[in-house]
Amino acid sequence: MALLHRFASLLLFGGERRSGPRAQPKAWRRLFHLGAGSSIPIIAIFLAEDLLVVGLAVVAAGALAVDLARFRLEWLNRRYLRWFAPLLKADESGHITGATYMIISALIVFLLYGKEVGAPVMFFLSLGDPAAAVVGRRAPGPRLMGKSPAGTAAFVAAGAVALVALMLAGVIEHHWALWAGVCIAALVELASLPPDDNFTIPLAAGTAMHFLGA
Repeated sequence: MALLHRFASLLLFGGERRSGPRAQPKAWRRLFHLGAGSSIPIIAIFLAEDLLVVGLAVVAAGALAVDLARFRLEWLNRRYLRWFAPLLKADESGHITGATYMIISALIVFLLYGKEVGAPVMFFLSLGDPAAAVVGRRAPGPRLMGKSPAGTAAFVAAGAVALVALMLAGVIEHHWALWAGVCIAALVELASLPPDDNFTIPLAAGTAMHFLGA
């Protein structure tokens, strides 16, 4: 039980609870998020589902192992932070990275819900999250939970574009639950639920879409 508790603590908090405001992501991080996040559903379109899940499992295990190793080895953590500085938030020195959470969430949604749900929700994350950040930071007006409603609207718009593209390409069939999913994903991004948007957005939206019949 102690081992399971330790693992859960590391997965949810990276070994310590996050506190205070989170650092704003850097431009290179947004570009990496866009490219790496979009590559997962694109690969999923052309790759057999069982091979995709195996590949994601291998990558997720490797990424998580690196994070857990650097938490224990200070010298490794210093080098890791120096090598990947443009892609990391300041608080990821002591927490599991957003990239690791992205791979883990992708593995879960594709394993549990398949391509019909996995591909859309990963595009919601890869396209909607950066769109919300860019638009929200520049939009004037009131803030809700520290974020601009314009950013949430941009998230929904980016996710809607992804849905239309997937439908036109014949990857998914139209279902009203898809539109509910992108709205739920945007609300989760707005709320910034722990442990990380890269984990909570795909899981929340994917689970909702699955049970709504998508």
